Amino acid sequence: MILNKQLEDRWFKFSLAEQMANVGSEIGRAINWRDKDEKLSKASFERGLELLDLTIDDAKNKKRLKELLRVRETLADYFCFGNVYGSSDEKWNSYFYAFNYFARLNR
Repeated sequence: MILNKQLEDRWFKFSLAEQMANVGSEIGRAINWRDKDEKLSKASFERGLELLDLTIDDAKNKKRLKELLRVRETLADYFCFGNVYGSSDEKWNSYFYAFNYFARLNR
């Protein structure tokens, strides 16, 4: 699942906002490619989940575990199941935009 140990070590140096902004970039790509190229959309979604899993595994995010696991659950529901949580492209883009904005403020 994890590409390599070097990626994991580097990932853990990022703040939560930076981690989530990167997850959001992959999810944004998955959304953008969904109607154009299903294979590219799926690959982006899977990369987003892999990065989210690394974020979940990061010890500094332990207090955010409930939220992170809920994000993973609702992403899987949106992309792979019946969207029982009522997600939309706009809602996901807004959710991840906040992390992107915060990460850029704190550079």
